[in-house]
Amino acid sequence: MELRINSLTKTYDNGVKALDGIDLAIQPGMFGLLGPNGAGKSTLMRTIATLQRPDEGTITFGDIDVLKNPMQLRQVLGYLPQEFGVYPNMSAEDLLNYFAHLKGIYSRADRKKIVHEVLEITNLSQVKSKSVSGYSGGMKQRFGIAQLLLNNPKLIIVDEPTAGLDPAERQRFLNVLREISTNHTVIFSTHIVDDVRELCHELAIVNGGKVLYRGSSQAGEDALQGKVWTTNIARETFETINNQYHVLSSSYNRDNSLNIRVFAEQSPGEQFVATPPILEDVYFVSLKRDSAHV
Repeated sequence: MELRINSLTKTYDNGVKALDGIDLAIQPGMFGLLGPNGAGKSTLMRTIATLQRPDEGTITFGDIDVLKNPMQLRQVLGYLPQEFGVYPNMSAEDLLNYFAHLKGIYSRADRKKIVHEVLEITNLSQVKSKSVSGYSGGMKQRFGIAQLLLNNPKLIIVDEPTAGLDPAERQRFLNVLREISTNHTVIFSTHIVDDVRELCHELAIVNGGKVLYRGSSQAGEDALQGKVWTTNIARETFETINNQYHVLSSSYNRDNSLNIRVFAEQSPGEQFVATPPILEDVYFVSLKRDSAHV
């Protein structure tokens, strides 16, 4: 089932235009929505999830008109927001059983079966008797995925799910998302480029409520071939270099010098070496073009 978004706009009472004519078509699989904080990602996610209405535009999922029939979408939707509440002092297994009952699974045998399945998928079977309130951040995020899978949703939305997770928890969580994306349409919203690089073949880069890039990671990188250059500079010269060139990113070397990546149509100087583009370059070039710096 295809999710199609057309001309979606939303302006808040304070004058902030959170969505500015968003057009997107999203196919089954893992789709990355990448952008900085304040780009409009969460507004878009909440709007798709029927938690708020846009000023203008349409959203369809398959044959469901989302804005006209929000309850129809909710029956096939799984949504994991950035913050999803405080849990009572109950075990994961008991809490999932309770949620399953709330979602209309009234047969005890059916609830037992689906709870067992979602615990397995999210790698929580070994800690199913532990109170969810005592889970680590990564375990709570995986529990969030477990509870949204109870009604076998066709569309899954996860909003900034790896923020605050340590590297090991982040990797376990990404592995869970990778597994469920094979059978679902998953929209993965984040400001972390590495998360999208690891998980998503298709993505959109958004900022200021607008889509700046829509395509695959590979297509974005191919478009920058021969236009990304790198060199090492002294740390104290960074401001001067940054004002002179379109610096995309920088990282420290062991000797405390900086390695910088620069966007330029042609070689910016003999000290620069052409380097293969990466998704991070696509991201920063898109943001700089949007701000009229490139």
